[in-house]
Amino acid sequence: MKNNYCVIMAGGIGARFWPMSTSSHPKQFIDILGTGETLIQQTFRRFLKICPPENIYIVTGEEYRNLVKEQLPQLSDNQILGEPSRRNTAPCIAYANHKILTINPEARIVVAPSDHIILKEDVFTTVITEALQAVADNDWLLTIGIKPNRPDTGYGYIQYSEQENVHANSDIRKVKTFTEKPILELAQKFIESGDFLWNAGIFIWSLKSIQQAFDQYLPEVNQLFTAGSEYYNTPEEKDFILKTYSVCKSISIDYGVMEKADNVYVYAADLGWSDLGTWGSLYEIKEKNEDNNAIVGKNVMIYDSHNCIVNVPDKKLVVIQGLENYIVASKDHSLLICRKQDEQMIRNFVNDIKIVKGEQYT
Repeated sequence: MKNNYCVIMAGGIGARFWPMSTSSHPKQFIDILGTGETLIQQTFRRFLKICPPENIYIVTGEEYRNLVKEQLPQLSDNQILGEPSRRNTAPCIAYANHKILTINPEARIVVAPSDHIILKEDVFTTVITEALQAVADNDWLLTIGIKPNRPDTGYGYIQYSEQENVHANSDIRKVKTFTEKPILELAQKFIESGDFLWNAGIFIWSLKSIQQAFDQYLPEVNQLFTAGSEYYNTPEEKDFILKTYSVCKSISIDYGVMEKADNVYVYAADLGWSDLGTWGSLYEIKEKNEDNNAIVGKNVMIYDSHNCIVNVPDKKLVVIQGLENYIVASKDHSLLICRKQDEQMIRNFVNDIKIVKGEQYT
């Protein structure tokens, strides 16, 4: 277990969850499900069964450092990696790799987002533990694939090879292709074919394997972070990272490495997973009333309305009549009323708000 490490990515702003999620207080720091734990607290607790607490690192925006310290006080300052700017997932992972490399070159690492829902936590622990052992024994870049139950256009898809027996665990298969968020007709074909999984964005690899992959597929990114080997875990680290991020390109680990490498495998699992990226994904997992409405808020009165998700502060009295398939969400001075089918437009709304009304609302 001492060689098991976890890197939790917590730098996003969750624009599609506006107005609940804002740039000053993103969704990973919110108790969205009303469980008494924020999403990042749930994620951290989940990984305590897999690796020691001192082996868990949070990569987040420098502006969220204090939020992380407040919500996860058990972390040392050295376990919080502050990014001075957003550069997507490959630089974030490269930074964590090099930091861990100075401590334990034998590390095997699981990289996971901070804002996903895992309802089957015992299954998750088993799957990740088995995956960490698999990458210790094999030069693999392993990702978690979720067995789909609907043709969702909001997720990326992984097609696996029909070839079996790559591992004693038959749920581990070689990856054939990656496809980003397909149109509905294509997503339906993926489901019907039976050899596609949702891409959960959870990665497992040995430090040696991922470093070799960076050397081969993203050498310019890797060289930038290699140049700071003497600065990691020292007071000079912050200045070095500031300079590095100012010249590092923005690229995802999926596009930069996973779609190019030939040693990529997927572990097919049923984890009760949701990436909780949209109001619709929250609606899917929330309890519904007799009219199929999912309601958060103690003072909501709703009439002649069906299939809606309503999320408003407990102190606010809200009366709704005659809505079908709508999102109604309110926080502070902002109110969103939007058709569920158009929820992908919320990111555009947020961009327009910044331009027209200013950043204080976003």
